[in-house]
Amino acid sequence: MLKPAIITFLMAMVPVVELRGAIPYGVIAGLSVHEAFVLAVIGNLLPIPFLVVFTRKVFEWLRTKSDGLDRMVCRLEAKADKNKELVEKSEFFGLMLLVAIPLPGTGAWTGALVAAMLDMRLKRAMPAIILGVLVAGVIVTTLTYGAGALI
Repeated sequence: MLKPAIITFLMAMVPVVELRGAIPYGVIAGLSVHEAFVLAVIGNLLPIPFLVVFTRKVFEWLRTKSDGLDRMVCRLEAKADKNKELVEKSEFFGLMLLVAIPLPGTGAWTGALVAAMLDMRLKRAMPAIILGVLVAGVIVTTLTYGAGALI
């Protein structure tokens, strides 16, 4: 059972896939719903502090390397700008909701990107992102396996 656990954990770290794909994969691969949930949540959260703290510095560095990288950074910043109004209005709950809604264009990576673009401190952003990831995990698990899956 080690290989499905590792893959579930690593899948949850990948932008776009995050725990939306990792939880169903883990269960299909033979993990219990609880194991898949825990591994996906931890895997999804692991890169987030680094993203919140270093995104702006990495973006500045990437902009100097090539026009293609500069365009990529502009696209990512535009994505953050599109979502930042929700977060600016009610910082904690806005960020939590952005992360919690398990739809394309939302999630922990997007939340970390928005937090970084708004210069939020890690100690303010992380609790909202953690809660959002937990809510997203519950939503994905409930929609996929039913309301009793996490009990």
